[in-house]
Amino acid sequence: MTRAPQIQFLADGRRLHLQDGPIDLVVEASGSDADVRAAYATAARRFTGLLDELCAELPLLRQAADPARCLLQGNVARRMHDAVAPFAADGFITPMAAVAGAVAEEILAAMTANAQLTRAYVNNGGDIALHLADGEHFTVGLADRPDAPGLLRTMTIHADAPTRGVATSGRHGRSFSLGIADAVTVLARTASQADAAATVVANAVDLPGHPAILRCPAHDLQPDSDLGARPVTRDVGELSLGEIEDALEAGATRARKWLAAGLIDGAALRLQGEMVSVGTRAIEGPGLRAPLGGPAAQGGIHV
Repeated sequence: MTRAPQIQFLADGRRLHLQDGPIDLVVEASGSDADVRAAYATAARRFTGLLDELCAELPLLRQAADPARCLLQGNVARRMHDAVAPFAADGFITPMAAVAGAVAEEILAAMTANAQLTRAYVNNGGDIALHLADGEHFTVGLADRPDAPGLLRTMTIHADAPTRGVATSGRHGRSFSLGIADAVTVLARTASQADAAATVVANAVDLPGHPAILRCPAHDLQPDSDLGARPVTRDVGELSLGEIEDALEAGATRARKWLAAGLIDGAALRLQGEMVSVGTRAIEGPGLRAPLGGPAAQGGIHV
């Protein structure tokens, strides 16, 4: 039975809000009035029933991804698998790691297939799929942690750059994290790929065995979690500057690996007020630290 999602414009009359269960999208398109109307109508049609499609394959989506084969049938489900498959050899990951980005990407693809837009985005809880025509740009705000926005930095994506996806993960996000990062924001060619990469980089920001870090099995918090008994981070006590740098460097090392492999375009990692970036000079704002790791981090921002 097809679900009936909630679809309405926000108070500004420009952005469309689509919500169904855990999926909560904010959509904005620019172009002629006719094209914008067509894009929004298409977004609403494609959104209707999308959650049911995912639920029909949920048991498979919660299993560890097999990079050699995909048994999933749905368009979004297969996009999720394709996004996480390159990371599967590096450790446990399920297609659910890319669900938010894949949904955003699917809605944006439907919109741009039916309208000539100059600029558009689909924001799924901070995981964003972008469309930028020539000369356009998009500015992303980076808070130190997503649940308690504080010092804000910005990252600008221009149309001549390959990036069309932005995603953020960390222990304060909507999903559980194996690491201790307050937030990791990743730029990639697609939103689903950014979502998967943000998950694995955030997991890598860690200090295994540290007494100030509280963890518990994921299934104790959510019985049907795809992470099962794996320990997820619940709290992080005060860390020394050296410990923060060690944890960030562990995540930055992983990010550099994926940057060299062409799987991401850049990343910004934040922990307890400190930040390091890999692969991008597009971040602007106060309090940035130079990249950790010496010459190996030359792709990062220099302050």
